[in-house]
Amino acid sequence: MNSTVQIIVAMVIYMAAVIAIGLVYAKRANKSSENYFLGGRSLGPWVTAMSAEASDMSGWLLMGLPGVAYWCGLADAAWTAIGLAVGTYLNWLIVSKRLRRYSIRANNSITLPEFFSNRFREKTKVICSLAALFILVFFTVYASSCFVTCGKLFSSLFNAPYVPMVIIGAIFVLAYTLLGGFLAESASDFMQGIVMFVALTVIVVVGVISAGGFSAVIENAKEIPGFLEFFGLANPALNADNQQLVEAGKPLFNEPLPYGALSVASMMAWGLGYFGMPQVLLRFMAIRKEGELKASRRIAMIWVVISLAVAVFIGIMGRQIFPIEHLTKGDAENIFITMSTSFLPPIIAGFIMAGILAATISSSDSYLLIAASAFSKNIYQGVLKKNATDKQVMKMSRITLLVIAVIAALLALDEKSIIFSIVSFAWAGFGATFGPLMLFSLFWKRTTQAGAIAGMVGGAAMVFFWNLVIKPIGGVFGIYELLPAFIFSSILIVVVSLLTPKPSKEVEEDFEAVKLGNVEA
Repeated sequence: MNSTVQIIVAMVIYMAAVIAIGLVYAKRANKSSENYFLGGRSLGPWVTAMSAEASDMSGWLLMGLPGVAYWCGLADAAWTAIGLAVGTYLNWLIVSKRLRRYSIRANNSITLPEFFSNRFREKTKVICSLAALFILVFFTVYASSCFVTCGKLFSSLFNAPYVPMVIIGAIFVLAYTLLGGFLAESASDFMQGIVMFVALTVIVVVGVISAGGFSAVIENAKEIPGFLEFFGLANPALNADNQQLVEAGKPLFNEPLPYGALSVASMMAWGLGYFGMPQVLLRFMAIRKEGELKASRRIAMIWVVISLAVAVFIGIMGRQIFPIEHLTKGDAENIFITMSTSFLPPIIAGFIMAGILAATISSSDSYLLIAASAFSKNIYQGVLKKNATDKQVMKMSRITLLVIAVIAALLALDEKSIIFSIVSFAWAGFGATFGPLMLFSLFWKRTTQAGAIAGMVGGAAMVFFWNLVIKPIGGVFGIYELLPAFIFSSILIVVVSLLTPKPSKEVEEDFEAVKLGNVEA
């Protein structure tokens, strides 16, 4: 059996296990829309933690982040990882318990738009519709990043054309998501989180051995200007085609770029995104008991810190072992695949590759499911057909899944797509659109419906404006769009809320009841 066939066999075994999980949960998931979209609030602490982090990190953890470290060194990758770790901790610490409690008080909300709408007791469904539309937009972009990962993975492994591989990956993810809903997604995400963790650990161990030890990796990295600095950025020397120059078998680098406090703040701002990330926030709402969130937080943090650190180190190490294997920024994201297929027996490499597939599936099914629920529950049933039955809502969600998957696949067809860039834009979109609103909704009683609408629209608009108009100017304006957009959204919420009449007595009573814990949890 040749190596390619062995890799395929291993990945097919993995896919079969994922599909089996979907079949096991399909009957239970299809009992009602609450079961399909939120699992009937039945998740235990381990599944809650692992599924939240696995669906959050996606193939970006195994391809995007190591690719950044391989291409330009430690600074960007490390500060991003630190920001994500801090954001993860704060989100579990201050948001999870309050949101779990508030979602029950707010008429047992099972989607994020529904929670925001019920939180302000709105009758016009403006917040609900806007939130659902933003989720559709940004999750379609997010899902496209997952399909790019599938395309790069399969085309790299099997030397196959990129576009057909994207389509195959999209079909598999869509079929799986249609099958089992939230419970299947969360259960498989638990398994996938373990696979991702094992994959990272195995590659870093065999990589260090192959490189001649940890010290050899560090010494090599120090030879590249700015590569191993927290306050400096390696600067690959490129030709006219944006391909790195090579001389005497070594990649060439220019003088390192400066990396000051503004650059650090820009990358650390990734952590702000967690407060508005639907796939993570839904896990807080879905856990079976509020008291189990503390255990989930500890599990999640151990997984996140180790996984992020290892992913960054794989990129650093990959530059020593395969210095001229990947000469473009986009191709650098394949370093994890290169190391896996080079160092491991094919059958084992196949299971490690399944780690990338695991990451991709665990995220894309979350994105598709949440986007579908946003439309079917909050726009179709909430606005277009208010008397829609549960069965009709489920049918519409599946139609929406198909449409979103097709659009996301079309967006992913560009082979030059960079996973890190796609994810960073979608992450900023969610972080700025929902992050400030989530924090103010949970912790500031004076937040009004008008303030919520202004914050959502302003945050989303600023992400596009900063990314497309301001950021290209460069210099101090080259910071990650999430930071200015998050600040702008927060200011709008406060200013507009103070300029509009205070919330109704019922809304304030809800807030106080949640604050005091007078809610069945």
